Amino acid sequence: MKQKLIIFSVCLLFNISSLFAQNVRFATDGVIEFEKSANMFAIMKKRVEKSSSSYMQDAYDAYRKNQPQFKVLKSTLAFSKDKTLYTPIADENASRGYFFSDPATEQCNVTYTDLASGMFTTQKKVYEETFLVKDTTRKINWKITSEMRTIAGYECRRANAIILDSIYVVAFYTDKIPVSGGPESFTGLPGMILGVALPHENITWFAKTVTDKPVTANELKVPVKGKASNNKTLRETINAALKDWGDYAQYALKAFLL
Repeated sequence: MKQKLIIFSVCLLFNISSLFAQNVRFATDGVIEFEKSANMFAIMKKRVEKSSSSYMQDAYDAYRKNQPQFKVLKSTLAFSKDKTLYTPIADENASRGYFFSDPATEQCNVTYTDLASGMFTTQKKVYEETFLVKDTTRKINWKITSEMRTIAGYECRRANAIILDSIYVVAFYTDKIPVSGGPESFTGLPGMILGVALPHENITWFAKTVTDKPVTANELKVPVKGKASNNKTLRETINAALKDWGDYAQYALKAFLL
């Protein structure tokens, strides 16, 4: 009798597990809402420490007294099977003054990615000029770990990488969304990236909601405005424009190439 009870329990658990497995939905179409968060206190402090100007220190102190520590910007990522479109949402606080221009704390890109062909098109604002950058997607040498984290209701696995020679990236992806995309230009993991952190740059992108729904062609339009460019020519153009800007030039270059 005891043996029969054990067999019955095992079968019951197996059937329940099978039922749950049958009901798991793997979203291939939908819209993700992201929040980009920049720790302005930390970012500004680094800049102030590299400057001998008393004005910079005074402006930094005033900012800490009157402004929030984190600048939060919103964006959406529409995805359908092997295509994604990352679109920033206009900042409601854009008129709020910052005492220095920092491209890393802005959202400069509208990025369409064709994951099947390995190509992307980005409409990128660089100060007062807009470029239309077309090139192959960035090849990121991800190292997948065993660490897990729940983001927007999805269990995500951590992966680490280095991009642009020196920027350390931590990403969290879910295989329950079998699309190898992510915010901005972050791709290449076996599932959708729902979280990205650049710890040394004090910047993160994290999904807040995931809406599983059909996505129309109008929601995945390729950007068309801007001066035609690719990664190489864009880098050369920015380097030429910032050649007299000292240490800030390389910092800004990497921010624009993220």
